[in-house]
Amino acid sequence: MIADPSLSGNPGLLSAAETAPADWDRLARYLEAHGMNVDLARPIRQFAGGLANRNYLLNVNGAPAVLRRPPDGDLPPGAHDMAREHRILSRLADALPFIARGLHYCGDRGVIGVPFQLIEYRAGLVIRGADLSPPLQGRDDAPGVLSEMMVATLAALHGVDARAVGLEDLGRPEGFIARAIAGWSKRGALVAEDGALRGLLQDISQWLSRQTFRERTPTLLHCDFKLDNLILNPQTLSPVALVDWDMGTRGDPLFDLATLLSYWAQPDDPPALQRLQQMPTTHAGFWRRAEVARRYADLTGLDIDDLPAMRVLALFKLGIVFLQLHRQWVNGAVNDSRYADFARLGEDILLVARDAATGTERGN
Repeated sequence: MIADPSLSGNPGLLSAAETAPADWDRLARYLEAHGMNVDLARPIRQFAGGLANRNYLLNVNGAPAVLRRPPDGDLPPGAHDMAREHRILSRLADALPFIARGLHYCGDRGVIGVPFQLIEYRAGLVIRGADLSPPLQGRDDAPGVLSEMMVATLAALHGVDARAVGLEDLGRPEGFIARAIAGWSKRGALVAEDGALRGLLQDISQWLSRQTFRERTPTLLHCDFKLDNLILNPQTLSPVALVDWDMGTRGDPLFDLATLLSYWAQPDDPPALQRLQQMPTTHAGFWRRAEVARRYADLTGLDIDDLPAMRVLALFKLGIVFLQLHRQWVNGAVNDSRYADFARLGEDILLVARDAATGTERGN
């Protein structure tokens, strides 16, 4: 999918009728007071894709920009943090060429009803889901190039000196893993609908609490690093932008690697991971998870012997995220039909996490 505002009938944008409305006149008045002019003669359009935060394309001071806002309804603790994301993007752009700069943050809910931010627009190719998009069909080298690109991009992020970009106080890296286990256990308990699911969550949580994780120097973390959060140069498949930073923090870099691997399905994986449909990694030519891990270790020099336990934590988190998304659908905060099956998918991913913990998972 090419995301470029100059393309007529752009498949990366919803139609004007499909775009969720907002008080664009009030937005324009607010931004004008802050020295920014919004061209309302050009319809503001919503980007397609994504399951939570809304992103809109608009023209500000004669150039395309992205307005990003959280979803409606009650939000999970710490999620969809526009202020955090703006701070990261406005600083990290100084260190990495594939970071779209944060332009403005507004915490005043009186403007469009929720906090929002403006971000520099980057055009490029976005690969969503489990299928290779038409621009890559016939490119036999694409799976290998994409595999290397993802690992190298993650290693580059983890190589940034947080102090050099003014993010040395981001998050609380001390006790990061223990806090992640406790936090996701609490979130899971809030969305567990029956005793069997509560028992499954408790079993995984207790197993994670018994594991020994290495103490590593904290790095900047994305916390949802995967292929569809990268905008790519269509010719070279190099990263143009790494997006979706609302959960960014500092902590153990292996948490980011484990998160990537939680999405990285293989042809011999159990059905739940096949149903994820998050990345096209089951196609021939993509690396297997073990190859990804080895390449990351080579690029960073880190010891990754506790990666299997870290992946269980990432799967634990991922299963709970799908349970949270389903709860938003049940509560009426979203009406996307894709959310209807997310409770079943979330529970099945948790079963995979349990099998990975006990060593009975297929694929590995």
